Amino acid sequence: MKIKIKQLTLSLFVLFSAFQFAYAQKEEVTLNLTLDQAIDVAYTQSIFSFRQKNMYLARYWQFRSYKAAKLPLFGLTSTPVNYQRSIVSRYNQDTNEDEFVPTERLISDASLNVTQNITATGGRITASTDLQRIQNLESGNLSYYSTPITIGITQPLNGYNQFKWQSRIEPLKFEQAKREYLQSLQELGMRTTNAFFNVLKAEINYSISETNVSNADTLYRIGKGRFEIGTVTQDELLDLELSYLNSNMSLSRSKIDLYQARVSLNSFLGFEDNVLIKCTVPNKIPALKIDADKALDQAFINNPDLIKYEQQLIEANREIAQARTENGINASVYGNYGYNKSSNELNDVYKIPFGDEQNLRLSLSVPIIDWGLRRGKIQMARSEKEVTEAEVRQAKIDFEQDVFIRIMEFNMQEEQVRIAAKADTTALMGYEVTKQRFLIDKVDVIKLNAARNSLDAAKRNYIQSIQEYWYSYFNIRRITLFDFESNESLIEELDDLLQK
Repeated sequence: MKIKIKQLTLSLFVLFSAFQFAYAQKEEVTLNLTLDQAIDVAYTQSIFSFRQKNMYLARYWQFRSYKAAKLPLFGLTSTPVNYQRSIVSRYNQDTNEDEFVPTERLISDASLNVTQNITATGGRITASTDLQRIQNLESGNLSYYSTPITIGITQPLNGYNQFKWQSRIEPLKFEQAKREYLQSLQELGMRTTNAFFNVLKAEINYSISETNVSNADTLYRIGKGRFEIGTVTQDELLDLELSYLNSNMSLSRSKIDLYQARVSLNSFLGFEDNVLIKCTVPNKIPALKIDADKALDQAFINNPDLIKYEQQLIEANREIAQARTENGINASVYGNYGYNKSSNELNDVYKIPFGDEQNLRLSLSVPIIDWGLRRGKIQMARSEKEVTEAEVRQAKIDFEQDVFIRIMEFNMQEEQVRIAAKADTTALMGYEVTKQRFLIDKVDVIKLNAARNSLDAAKRNYIQSIQEYWYSYFNIRRITLFDFESNESLIEELDDLLQK
């Protein structure tokens, strides 16, 4: 049994087409579904599936943003109009004195730049080209200033490289997101299984209640006849009457339970309340035994929890590196080199020869007395790393034990289903024999009620065993992200999933 990826089954397509018109008219529609088909519907239109897919897509675009930040980033900045009117100080050559004079200017500028982060060193390279225009509105003088090309580099020297840590952590986050999305699909199978079998169990309980009411009514009428001829005592007759009354109460309760189970299944699958889903019991189960060692290997390879543990250890090391650098000597160097030229004519500012501009800056920040602040933060980071390492070790041990337990439980489920099916058949035969013997007055009411209770319990146990098998089946797939029927990893299905 698998979650269908590329298309819904033909039967579902036909059924959907058949009740589409009735759906619009709000007429009641009966829909027969197998567990496979119910899972297909849940994947296609349930809110749970929609939410999980969009949560994955959000994390996908977060990873795309990280990838984009590693590429050259182009940008354009411009101030088309900058009007300035003010009073400035100016030297007057005629009077040899400074004086305040009004000025009125119109300034425009534009800059095209490209920036590239350097993952290996944590630095950043920038290249830009700029053009400025200044017009004095009083004198009419017009001047242009250009820097055809300027190249600069900024490089921190304190040893902490945020780009390096991002390059180690972000891919892990995205890989974890992919596998968690695949896990959610197996959880979808588990949730659908529970909702599906809740309806089945409710239908069986209702059917049992109807049968019990009919049988209790028949037995009560027979008991009254025998009471009149003295072959049934009064306490036995009262027991038959009480059984009849209890069966009617059970029928009312089971009717409400069936309605609630169907409403819950409709809601989970995304159907309106005018759709009546008839669930088909999946009597056939695959003869599948899973090797615990193989399952454990696949779980350690595929399970997103193991990626999360690896990410936690990397983040702990990152915190130590950051504590060492940010609270110690901080140094960075910035340098740039480029060409420039000014002219009263626009065409001239891009003609050889050019002037050059250079800039080199070294920045230092040295703590002299920090009263143990840096040391304390480093020790805190180290302590947190040790705690994280201990928690990860214990989590891996617990994870391994949990996988073994789940595999053992699953490998017993097939036998449990077989035993429950045999018990159901045996209980039915036993009840029929006891009922016939009661009709010929060979057994009393107590034995008849005991046989009927055994029959009811056997039917419920059979359905419960099938539910537990499929729930355990999808849980194993969720833990290992491996399809043991086809012997292939579920991770390979991701591209197909995202095309839906």
